[in-house]
Amino acid sequence: MDWKAFLNTDGEQPLDRFVQGISNTAIFRTIGFIGDSLSSGEFESRSAEGTAGYHDYFEYSWGQYIARKNGLTAYNFSRGGMSAKWYMQNYAEENGFWDPEKVCQAYVIALGVNDVIGGRQTVGSVEDICLEDYTQNAPTFAGYYAMIIQRLKQIQPQAKFFLVTMPRTGDDRDDDRRAVAQLLHSFAAYFDNTYVIDLFRYAPVYDAAFKEKFFLYGHMNASGYIFTANMIDAYIDYLVRHNPEDFRRVPYIGKGLQ
Repeated sequence: MDWKAFLNTDGEQPLDRFVQGISNTAIFRTIGFIGDSLSSGEFESRSAEGTAGYHDYFEYSWGQYIARKNGLTAYNFSRGGMSAKWYMQNYAEENGFWDPEKVCQAYVIALGVNDVIGGRQTVGSVEDICLEDYTQNAPTFAGYYAMIIQRLKQIQPQAKFFLVTMPRTGDDRDDDRRAVAQLLHSFAAYFDNTYVIDLFRYAPVYDAAFKEKFFLYGHMNASGYIFTANMIDAYIDYLVRHNPEDFRRVPYIGKGLQ
């Protein structure tokens, strides 16, 4: 066989193929998934009176689908309604997410909907980061988001970070989603061991036709979470295959080895 065909890097785009069977995401044995409802497998329901209900079913989250497929351990550091500000101000601490036994080799961060789209928080920039003391970051989306990365880097300096952009929807808020995507790319250049999973650029548009197949009310249905799992898994696999030098020492993360 031609081993170069396995890498398949010539002209390949991140979501050109979903990986059948185990993927290179499996090089990580522990991954923390930090996010909001869409990272939590949240489903919407309706009561007999039409009142909306919201239910986080972690076993349906795309992180847990990735974990089951690749035989790794996934932690849902997520909750419906989550924002970077809420995560850093109290949620992570109250739930023990900084505890040493929950330290991971990699983190996938998918935030922005409740911060920028719902909360209309200022996006900000890398200029809002205080590298010496993350508690001094500016109170913008950029500042709070960077706090998460900075705190985790203190706990596990060798961890890999994958920052997920919001996909396009075709509505009048796509400019905000684009601004967040640009911010996350600047983070990848600013922080080491940091990569972007750019769903804004490469995922399908989440328009009415897409939502008819993959959504239930305002959140995804079960198939939608599986579809998302396949995209995230394929994208991480792509990044590992295209950057082998960056990932060859993953088994040594936290081991004190080179």
